[in-house]
Amino acid sequence: MAYENERHVAIEAVLKACRLCQAVQSGHLAGGVIGKADGSPVTVADFGAQAVVSADLAQAFPVDALVSEEDALLLRKTENAKLKDVVLRFVAPISPQMDEEQVLEAIDRGTGSGGPKGRFWTLDPIDGTKGFLRGDQYAVALALVEKGEVCLGVLGCPNLPLHMRKPQGARGCLFVAVRTEGATMRGLEDSQTQTIKVSGVNRPSEALFCESFESSHSSHKESAKVAEILGTQKPPLRMDSQCKYALLARGDASIYLRLPTQRPYVETLWDHAAGSIIVREAGGMVTDLRGRGLDFSAGRKLERNKGIVATNGKLHPQVLQAVQQVLQLKS
Repeated sequence: MAYENERHVAIEAVLKACRLCQAVQSGHLAGGVIGKADGSPVTVADFGAQAVVSADLAQAFPVDALVSEEDALLLRKTENAKLKDVVLRFVAPISPQMDEEQVLEAIDRGTGSGGPKGRFWTLDPIDGTKGFLRGDQYAVALALVEKGEVCLGVLGCPNLPLHMRKPQGARGCLFVAVRTEGATMRGLEDSQTQTIKVSGVNRPSEALFCESFESSHSSHKESAKVAEILGTQKPPLRMDSQCKYALLARGDASIYLRLPTQRPYVETLWDHAAGSIIVREAGGMVTDLRGRGLDFSAGRKLERNKGIVATNGKLHPQVLQAVQQVLQLKS
C-alpha cells in the first residue's frame, strides 16, 4: 500500500482535530469567534485543530511544508489573550505535550507556499466555519500534494450522518483516498472501513445537485439555470464544506457545482484538495468550469482554474456543457 505511513499519521491527526472540534461545538462558543481581515469568522476550533494536525505532521514529517488557512497572528495580539487561553484549554486534552509557544508555532507552520516541486500538506482545519457555528455541517480536510498532484486525502465530517436516509441516526464520518487505490469511508468511532463509489445515475433528470449553503460562495441563481437546462427535478441539497464532495463520492448526490459569484475570486488549495481526490478515487470527475483538471502546483491557490464542476463522471460532459452555456464560456 502506497503512502502507508502518511495515511496512518493523517488519519490519526484528523481524528484528533475532529474530537477537538466536537468538544468546542458542544461547549460555550461565546467569545470564541473573531473576524479576520477579509470579514470571515475564525473560531477557537479553527486554531486548535490546526495546531493539533500541524504538530503531528511536523513530528512525523519534519521536512514537509504545510499550506493552511490560519496563522497565529491574531492569537499573539494582546487584545485576544482570552481567546488564546481558550484555544490552549481545548488543545491540552488532545495534545498535552504542547505548551503555549509550541501551539502558536504549530499554527504558524501553515504559511507554506506550495508549488510544483517536492511535497507538502494542505489543511483546512474547519472547512465550513459558518456551518460549524450553526451546529450544522463542517469538515476537517487534510491532503498530501506531491509534485503538484494530490496523492492522499483525509476528510473528517463530524456531523455528517453515516446514512443520509437516516438523518437522525449515527453521525460522524471519515473519508480516505490514496491515489490509484480507491476511496473508503468509516465512522469516526468505528475503524471498520468500506469502499465507496459514486452513483450510477446517467440521466440528469434523476441527479441530485449539491451546492454551497451560502449564496456568497456559489451562485444559486446560475446553478438553478444549469439544473433547468439539464431537466433536473430534485431540489438542490445545500450544505457547507467539503462534505459535499463526500456525498458525491459515496453516491448520495451526483453533481456538485461551485460557480463563482465574483469574477476575481480564486479558489484555495485547502478547500478542494482532500475532497477532489476522494471523489476521483470513488470513480467521479472534478474539473474547473472549462473542463480542466484542478492544478495544485500554482501556489496557495488554484490560480489556473476557475470554479468547480464535480460529478459522478457519467454526467460530466452534459453538466459541463450546461454550465458553459449558462456562463457563456468557451471550453
